[in-house]
Amino acid sequence: MAGPLVLVESPAKAKTIEKFLGHGAKVLATYGHVRALARRNGSVRPDEDFAVRYEILKDSQTQLDRIAKELKGREQLILATDPDREGEAIAWHVAQWLEEQGLLEGRDVKRVSFNEITKKAVQEAMAAPREVAVDLVDAQQARSALDYLVGFTLSPLLWKKVTRGLSAGRVQSVALRLICDREAEIEAFKPREYWTIDAQLKAGKAKPFPAKLSRLGEDKLDKFSINNGDAAQRAVVEVQAAPLTVLTVEKKEKKRNPAPPFTTSTLQQEASRKLGMSAKQTMRAAQELYEGVDIGGETVGLITYMRTDSTTLSQEALDGIRALIGDRFGPPYLPKNPKIYKTKAKNAQEAHEAIRPSDVARTPDDLKGVLGRNPLRLYTLIWQRAVACQMNAAVFDVVGVDIGHDRAVLRASGSTLRFDGFLKLYEEGRDTPSEDEEDQQRRLPPLEVGQTVDLVELLPNQHFTEPPPRFNEATLVKTLESYGIGRPSTYATIMSTIQERGYVKLESRQFQPTQIGKVVSDFLVAHFPRYVDSSFTAHVEDDLDAISRGERPWKGVLKEFWDPFAEAVKATDKGVSKAEGLTESSDRPCPQCGKPLVIRVGRYGRFYACTGYPECKFKETIREEGEEPSAPEILEGTQCPTCGKPLAMRKGRFGLFKACSDYPTCKTVVRDPKPEARDTGIVCDECGEGHFVEKTSRRGKIFFSCNRYPKCKNALWNEPIPVPCPKCKAPYLTAKRLKRGDEALCAKEGCDFKAPLAEVYPQGVNPAGVTPKTGASES
Repeated sequence: MAGPLVLVESPAKAKTIEKFLGHGAKVLATYGHVRALARRNGSVRPDEDFAVRYEILKDSQTQLDRIAKELKGREQLILATDPDREGEAIAWHVAQWLEEQGLLEGRDVKRVSFNEITKKAVQEAMAAPREVAVDLVDAQQARSALDYLVGFTLSPLLWKKVTRGLSAGRVQSVALRLICDREAEIEAFKPREYWTIDAQLKAGKAKPFPAKLSRLGEDKLDKFSINNGDAAQRAVVEVQAAPLTVLTVEKKEKKRNPAPPFTTSTLQQEASRKLGMSAKQTMRAAQELYEGVDIGGETVGLITYMRTDSTTLSQEALDGIRALIGDRFGPPYLPKNPKIYKTKAKNAQEAHEAIRPSDVARTPDDLKGVLGRNPLRLYTLIWQRAVACQMNAAVFDVVGVDIGHDRAVLRASGSTLRFDGFLKLYEEGRDTPSEDEEDQQRRLPPLEVGQTVDLVELLPNQHFTEPPPRFNEATLVKTLESYGIGRPSTYATIMSTIQERGYVKLESRQFQPTQIGKVVSDFLVAHFPRYVDSSFTAHVEDDLDAISRGERPWKGVLKEFWDPFAEAVKATDKGVSKAEGLTESSDRPCPQCGKPLVIRVGRYGRFYACTGYPECKFKETIREEGEEPSAPEILEGTQCPTCGKPLAMRKGRFGLFKACSDYPTCKTVVRDPKPEARDTGIVCDECGEGHFVEKTSRRGKIFFSCNRYPKCKNALWNEPIPVPCPKCKAPYLTAKRLKRGDEALCAKEGCDFKAPLAEVYPQGVNPAGVTPKTGASES
C-alpha cells in the first residue's frame, strides 16, 4: 500500500522531510499560498455577510494538479505546512480545493506541525496528528479580508483626491505615519544649548582619568543647569577656588544579565545592528537555515521556526545548551538553574519556541564551507545568543568617586570586569550606547577619602541637544512590536512595501519620507485619524488574536470595523476636493500658453503644472523643495545626433542627464560611455583571485567589489587600502571619511580595529573612494 502524501510549503523542506519518513511516503510542496482573495473589487462583499471569493494564484494550478494526481492511490493526506496562522490557512485552502474536486472522499486527512525540521521532531509530529485549527484559519481570513477592504477602498480614494497610482494599507499606513511623524519632529526641533564642565584629574603617579562637574554649592546639576558660556566660566572659577580632595568613594558590585533568545523581531533588529542585513535578507537567510541544508549526505534543518514572538526554550534545548556550557566554558559559567525568560512583546503569541539551533552541538565552525555568507553569519548570531542566554551574568566592580570641595564637586566613575560570564561569548548590540556601558570601558586608579587630587585640565564644553534620530530598520521593528502592530511574519513586508510604493527611501540606512509619502500620510491622518492610529491598529490585532482563540466570530469583527470605516470613506469622498492641500498657487505664467502655473505633488515630488490642462499639458519638475527651477544648462560645442541642435544638461528622477535642448520637440537623450572601473590592486580575500575595483551603484554611490562578479559577490562600501590589520592580521584595512577625521577600519567581522587613517596610511587614498557618497555613515 502506498504511504501518505505529505504537503509542506517549500521544495527544500519537502526534500528534507521525505528522507525522514520513508515507507513509501511522498512529500510535495505547495510553494506557499495556493489561493487568495481575487485582486478585483467584490472579492469581499460586506453586503452579503462578508462573503469572500478566492481564486487560484498564478502558477499554483500546476502544483495543485500534481498534488491531485499524486493523491490518487493513497489513502492518507498529511497537511504539514508551517506552524502559524499562514501555514494553517494554506493547509485549509489546499484541503478545500481538493474537496471541491471530490478527491478527499474516503481519505484520512490530518494536520501535523513541527517547530524544527529534524528527524525526531518530524516523527513525533507524525505520531500525533490533529485536525486543521479552524479558529486560526478564521483569524487569517479576517486579516486578509481587512487588508483587502482597506486597500480596495482607500486606494481608489487616494487616486481621486491625491494622484493616480497611489495605494494604502491597513498596517503599512501606520508605519508610514510613524516615519512621517518622526520627520515632523526633526523639522520642528529647536536645539537647546547646554554646557558640561569636563576635567582630567591625576592621583599620584597614576594615569589621568576623566571627571565631570556634578554639583555647585548645594545644588545638584542637571543637563541644563549650565546653559550659556558665562555660566560655564563661573563654574570653572568655582572648581578652581580650592584644592581638590576625594570626598566619597562608593564601591559596589553590578551584574549584567544576558539577553533572552531571539524572537523574529529581536533577530531582525540584531542582524541589522551587527550584520548590516535588512529584515528581508534576514528572513531569507533564516528560511534557508530552517528548511535544511545537506551536511555529510544528510539534509537537516539548522534552526527552529523563525516566525515567533516567544522567548521560551524547550527542556530538551535547555539540557543541550547547559551541557555545552559546562563542557566548553566550565562550571563558573553555568547557572544553578536554567534561565526562564518572559516575552515583553505586546500581544505575544507564545505557541512556539524562541529561535534557536535545532542542535546546539552543531557549532558555527562546523558549518564553514557548508553555508553561504549570510546564512553562516546569521546562524552564528543565533547560536551565540541561544547559548549565552543560559550563561551566568557578567560581574563588574563599579566605582563612583566624588572629588572637590565645599563649592564644587566633580564626579568620576568607572568599572572593572571581574567575571565575564556570558560576555565571553556574546554581547547584545545597542542602537545608542548608554552611559553605564561607556563607564564599563573605564578604570579608575585606587582612591581614598581625603586624598588630594591634581587638576590636570578643566574644559567648559558647549553642546546642543539633537533631534530624535530617524528610524532605521531595527528601531522601526522595535517600535512596531512595542505598539503591537503587525506580527513577526509581517515586519519585513511592511518595510518593503512602503519603499516600493515610493513613500519612503533609505538614506544612510535610515527611513526618510518622500514628498508624496508625506502627502499620503497627511491625507490619511486628516481624514482617517482613527485608522492610522497605532493604538487602534493594535486593538485590531487583539481582535484577530481573540478570533484565533475562538473567542470572537471573524465576520463579527469585520462588521465592527467596516461600518464606521465605510462611513468615513463616504464622507471624505463627498467633502474633500482633489486640490485640497495638494495644490499651491504660483505667480509664474505657463511658457507654452501663458495661463498661470500651479505647484502640484505627484509620485516623484513637486512639479509645476498648467491650469489650462488638459488643453495645455505643460509640466516642469521643481529641482528642490521651494526652489524655482533653473533653465537647462546649454552645453557649448555639443550637437544633438537627431536634429543637430545643442545638447542641454537636465535633471530627472535619477539625476542629471544630457538631452536635446529642443525638448519636447526633440526627445533625444545622450548617454555618456561608462567609465572603466578603477582597479585598487588589492586581492579579494573571499575568492583569492579577483581584485577590488571601484564601481557606482544605481543610486550613484561608490563602492568596491571583486572584478570576478558575479562569480564572486564580495563587496565593500569603504575603499580597501594595502595595509594588513595589526590586530587580526587581515590582508587589508578600509578607509572611511568622517567629520572628525578619516579613519582606517578592519573589514573582517568580529575585529574592532580602527585608527586615524594618516597614522597607518599617510599617503592617503583616491578621494572618490572615501567621500560620504560611498554609503558610509558620517558621525
